[in-house]
Amino acid sequence: MLQGNICALLAARDHVNVFLYDGGIVSDPEGIITGGQENKTARMISVYEGETINSRALRTMFEQIIANNRAGGWRKLKR
Repeated sequence: MLQGNICALLAARDHVNVFLYDGGIVSDPEGIITGGQENKTARMISVYEGETINSRALRTMFEQIIANNRAGGWRKLKR
């Protein structure tokens, strides 16, 4: 959390889900989002065992979410 939710992690047997609390307003030019594209509050990135994380793209998304939180949060920005 940083002036609002940024992400949550869910560990499973063979993968980790990273839930991004962005309301779908953060762009995904690298195509790393794997679920929740139409979700109103969060989207998901699933990383399976043995996969390489696109850390640059993920960091960029985190930075955008943090900037949005500082600007009042995605609910305010979507209005």
